[in-house]
Amino acid sequence: MPNSNLIPLSLYIHIPWCVKKCPYCDFNSHESRTPIDFVGYVDALLDDLKSQLSLVQGRKIATIFIGGGTPSLLPIAQYQQLFAGINAQLTLTDDCEITMEANPATVEHAPFHEYLAVGINRLSLGVQSFQAQKLAALGRIHNPQQALFAIANAQQAGFKKLNVDLMHGLPNQTLADALSDLQQAIDLGVSHISWYQLTIEPNTVFYRNTPVLPDDEILVDIFEQGAELLQANGFVQYEVSAWSRQADFQPSQHNLNYWQFGDYLAIGAGAHGKVTRPDGIYRFSKSRLPKDYRVNQAAIGWQAIEPSDLPFEFMMNGLRLKNGVPKQFWTQRTGLAWSVIEPQLIQLHNRGLVELSGDHIHCTAQGFLFLNQVLQEFLPDD
Repeated sequence: MPNSNLIPLSLYIHIPWCVKKCPYCDFNSHESRTPIDFVGYVDALLDDLKSQLSLVQGRKIATIFIGGGTPSLLPIAQYQQLFAGINAQLTLTDDCEITMEANPATVEHAPFHEYLAVGINRLSLGVQSFQAQKLAALGRIHNPQQALFAIANAQQAGFKKLNVDLMHGLPNQTLADALSDLQQAIDLGVSHISWYQLTIEPNTVFYRNTPVLPDDEILVDIFEQGAELLQANGFVQYEVSAWSRQADFQPSQHNLNYWQFGDYLAIGAGAHGKVTRPDGIYRFSKSRLPKDYRVNQAAIGWQAIEPSDLPFEFMMNGLRLKNGVPKQFWTQRTGLAWSVIEPQLIQLHNRGLVELSGDHIHCTAQGFLFLNQVLQEFLPDD
């Protein structure tokens, strides 16, 4: 079995409410139509955390990510309550990265310096686009001016780590539209951009009423010329949809832990976690509805990852990274021998899709473009 002492540990916290649910969103989020008992919810979060302390196994928390919903809806007093409880139960590393997702609309967040004061040191702003028509098509409640204002305020407040989420492949989006959004973020001095394509997911408004989306030819142009624009401005792609400015390279440490098959506790309605125990590697989830979660924080989906599924699980995460993962992580984080994955890797190497030289496993440029085909080689036999 893998040695959990060698596996980094993170914490994910889910805040499930938002002012208005976006038509493309399939995350566990619920519109805040009635007054919310935030104090009671934080109490439930801390009770949930207490129940997971046996999974810590002496490790320090390397990263914390607060996702949603819209986490910035949680009042600052409850963030003070939350972090007092976290620090009383867990030991954080000295350089622990603590990220909070926030929407640019000013009604949805406290002054940014107050988040720094409670320990949050990285912001991820859900801008999605700087164009009013595109924001309206996406059902966003902020406007371009609020997006610009939020970025400037976060920078002025002292956030050295600031991510902006941008989407491409939006309804009726042209190549010029997509490149304009990227250029706007670059000109604002943003050092990290999550740039990903809009996908139509089941159980969303867009799935039931699909808008007119750019055709494949335009999507290819957007992807290729957008990547060229980012590279020309000093950004490097370190993951499928993540770009960081090379001069002050600041990848998301929390997401890196996901992709490198690390462990993470999870608290909050609909939260998902992954942990390594002496008897195996497990995934778990929590009740999706906040009213159910307040009553019972126990995991509702506690499932061991079968050894036959570990090659796909490990590669599905690790090969998302441009530089892949260290070879030693395979045995260190799965407990399985190198020989389990060696035949597939050699075959993919011979096809020019995977590079095995050095101490990392990673896709070639061609393999990165055809990642789904690479991953299929690691699916368990039926």
